[in-house]
Amino acid sequence: MNFASQDERKAESGNFFMLPNVVFHLGLSTGELATYAYLLHCEDRKTYQCYPSYTKIGQAIGKTKNAVKTYVDGFRDKGLIETEPTTKTAKDGTVLNGNLLYTILPIENAIREHNERQYYLSEIESRRQKIRQRAPKYSGTINVG
Repeated sequence: MNFASQDERKAESGNFFMLPNVVFHLGLSTGELATYAYLLHCEDRKTYQCYPSYTKIGQAIGKTKNAVKTYVDGFRDKGLIETEPTTKTAKDGTVLNGNLLYTILPIENAIREHNERQYYLSEIESRRQKIRQRAPKYSGTINVG
């Protein structure tokens, strides 16, 4: 009898992918989480690359093509992915734009970017509080002349 656990059977079939726990601490929206998870689902585990279209991603996660484009742009800014344009050749020889080639970057890049952004925002808020404390208190009316 074969008593392999469900996890062992999944590992043997390759029917799973890893989603780093820390991704839930990067301030991503549900749409962004779904998009990132789909890219990880599609990625080649050796090259860390994939090339699904915005349309295909949108169909998989129930979002519009424009929403997916917005998420992808944000991923680049957050250090989660790099993208490269690709081309394809039509039967008549015309060169057309292809899908983006996504390279999934090490999650440590995104963690560092997120932490730096949070530090910067906290510095700005700290400065604002100091300015508010120094500002004179007005009674609500200003007398001119």
